[in-house]
Amino acid sequence: MESLRRMLQFLKPYKWQSILALALLLGMVIADLLIPRLTQRVINQGIAKGDMRLIVSTALLMLGAAALSALFAVANTVLSVRVAQNVSADLRSALVRKVQTFSFGNLDRIQTGQLLVRATSDVNQVQTIVQMALRMLTRAPLWILGSMVMLITTSAQLSLLMLSLLPLILGLIWFFAVKARPLFMLVQGKLDKLNQVLQENLAGVRVVKAFVRDEHENARFDRANRELMAENIRVMQFLAVLIPSMSVLVNLGVAGVIWFGGGAAISGNFTLGEIVASVNYMTYSLFPLIMLGSMIGPLSAADASAERIWEVLDSSAEVQDSPGARPLPSITGRVAFEDVCFSYNSSNDFSRSNDAVATKVATTSDELVLEGINLVAEPGQTVAILGATGAGKSSLIHLIPRFYDVEQGRVTLDGVDVRDIPLDVLRAQIGIALQETVLFSGTVCDNIRYGRPDATDEEVIAAAKAAQAHEFIMSFPQGYDTVLGQRGVNLSGGQKQRIAIARALLVRPKILILDDSTSAVDVETEAQIEAALEELKKNCTTFVIAQRISTVLNADKIVVLERGKIVAVGTHAELMASSPIYREIYESQLGNGVLANG
Repeated sequence: MESLRRMLQFLKPYKWQSILALALLLGMVIADLLIPRLTQRVINQGIAKGDMRLIVSTALLMLGAAALSALFAVANTVLSVRVAQNVSADLRSALVRKVQTFSFGNLDRIQTGQLLVRATSDVNQVQTIVQMALRMLTRAPLWILGSMVMLITTSAQLSLLMLSLLPLILGLIWFFAVKARPLFMLVQGKLDKLNQVLQENLAGVRVVKAFVRDEHENARFDRANRELMAENIRVMQFLAVLIPSMSVLVNLGVAGVIWFGGGAAISGNFTLGEIVASVNYMTYSLFPLIMLGSMIGPLSAADASAERIWEVLDSSAEVQDSPGARPLPSITGRVAFEDVCFSYNSSNDFSRSNDAVATKVATTSDELVLEGINLVAEPGQTVAILGATGAGKSSLIHLIPRFYDVEQGRVTLDGVDVRDIPLDVLRAQIGIALQETVLFSGTVCDNIRYGRPDATDEEVIAAAKAAQAHEFIMSFPQGYDTVLGQRGVNLSGGQKQRIAIARALLVRPKILILDDSTSAVDVETEAQIEAALEELKKNCTTFVIAQRISTVLNADKIVVLERGKIVAVGTHAELMASSPIYREIYESQLGNGVLANG
């Protein structure tokens, strides 16, 4: 239960509310424990002696105790719910904040479905146990302790019967708690898998329909769904034995009190009131144990969920600010790669669940994606990067904003290692349009303004015009206030890319990275974007990754990558004269001066 114990730190902000909830719980238990003693008084001193006045006064005290118990119970429930909801909200926030600190390397290996389950189902399990802890989990021990004290004061002999049953019941609870926890870990793992399948299915629904794979996806989901169902049934069947077993022991205890107490009453050693009170206290002391037993399932589930939550919260971002990181006084935009080697390290230990599958395994940890890279981009230069798929183009430019860190060598900005610059300062100087265009829910204007929320409308429009997006945006009835569908579903691929370029331009970057960001636009629009960017590029260092060679003909420097190594660098004219690889690319696309078909 170590993982669950660590969750107590999330209770600290609500310490006084928790203490008050427990105080109310204590008051409720005291009021409940008074009732059997008052019952004993009514029987022995009221009914036995025919004292109607005592019967009425005691009955009123019993009603008062019951009303007080109910009042305390309501107040305790309200506070418990408040605390539990606040703790769950704080947990979800902590998870999201933690994920926001992760680098690309972390996120490459974490399934989106896993994170969603941890932020929803796992947090809900912890929330449930927090609420139960402030109600039943704390109430049960108090009730057991108070009942035993009252039972001993009523009858020391009968209390021995209770003490003999207690180890048996506690041992039973412990056995089931130990066995149930790993079973709930498996359940949450199956839930991860189900959520991942569902998320992929919904995100790729258009592809599913286009390839008529509905039945295949239904079968995938059904398989994951049935695995989760089977695991849940297995856990519930295991726990189904616990409560009946405990009930048998409790009923044995009650029967024992009646048997021995009845014999003692017949012999004159016990009064009827003492027997009734003893039976009540025996029930009061054993019933909470059944209550605890019924919580073994939720408690084990919460502990398993807490461990999974801590797996995220205890993870460290692979890319972090170095201790001596400091902002640069001014940035000109000179970028240099010095003997850079890089590989995707797959050693992250984030997930230990049986169904954890890496979302991206680009290479094994000892395979270099980039090797011996030496490259300089002077301020204001446009550097184009060409190469076949898998040559390492995106990996190269991802090292500049430190989405990943180099394995050997270094990347510098104005002569300073990028690892010695605070991440937020470094990335604030970089505008980037990634290969995969991601748009958020909200308006077109919100998406363009994403990197600079304080930008004026005029600046947003200027960026959109430079990205050749203004015209199609104004064709919408609401213009820049047009609300985008999920992930920009109501836009074409080319329109999404142009909004992403506008978003990158709006931050006024010193370094502009365009990662194949015009692949979905036509040649004419691409030429218009290039022409509009010419003036803007003079104020920043630009890196362009492109599949179409026509995009990079006018670049100041063209870099040709092959299998992670630079095989040629130069202008278009220089490479046509010196690089067979570049010449082959050029002739395959523009052999006759126009783009080849396809």
